Amino acid sequence: MSADPTQTLAFDSSCHLFNGCGFDTVAPGLHSFLFKPLWGDADSNVYFNKTMLLALLGSIIVVGFFWAAFAKPKVVPGKLQLVAESGYDFIRRGVVYETIGKKEGEKYVPLVVSLFFFVWMMNLWSIIPVAQFPVTAIISYPAVLAGIVYILWVSLTFKRHGFVGAFKNFTGYDKSLGGVLPLSMTIELFSNLLVRPFTHAVRLFANMFAGHTLLVLFTVASWYMLNGIGIAYSGVSFVMVIIMTAFELFIQAVQAYVFVLLTCSFIQGALAEHH
Repeated sequence: MSADPTQTLAFDSSCHLFNGCGFDTVAPGLHSFLFKPLWGDADSNVYFNKTMLLALLGSIIVVGFFWAAFAKPKVVPGKLQLVAESGYDFIRRGVVYETIGKKEGEKYVPLVVSLFFFVWMMNLWSIIPVAQFPVTAIISYPAVLAGIVYILWVSLTFKRHGFVGAFKNFTGYDKSLGGVLPLSMTIELFSNLLVRPFTHAVRLFANMFAGHTLLVLFTVASWYMLNGIGIAYSGVSFVMVIIMTAFELFIQAVQAYVFVLLTCSFIQGALAEHH
């Protein structure tokens, strides 16, 4: 993880415990999420950096995988086709059908499957050598994906219910609430149109940000304490790296699953009749 040395201290590989080097010179921080442009100039805001490259490669990998799996489908699937079919069917039946329903949900299966595997791939970069960074730990990526879902959800709501129906859907209009109805509608409108897309993006971002920070912390600490009597502490820290990596593998898949589950929940809410 090479942070921009013009904005932060570079990692000093000679820095160890007990040799007079403070941990503050190698400790991870926000600089662990900043990268030098691979092309262009950061000052001009027109550049191409590591996270953009990983996002592009991730897209190519996902598209290439499904292209290779289904380019020449067979009645008796080979290993690659079987894996792709299993993943596709898991999202279709376990997420889309269960949340939206088979009849209404079928048309949204390609979108949800694409979102799941794209988000999962962006998360997986965190534990892949050389890459070693989850793209979704940069808030702009989850924000764009959540924005796409938000636009779909709002447009579907207006298309299905019209302006008045959509307004009731967004505000949770229920005349039986009586005097508290205006307050309830205000809270619901704020929650649905502002808080909902924000939490959709931040939930994914925050988990990947925190997980990457912990991995970097234990990795750097393993090297920093690899000196003198600190070797024992270094060993413990290295064990934590292994444990955290295994845990991250689980969290990466779960967060991709949660992201598409919420997506389906929003779509289902847009399509459901307001009572």
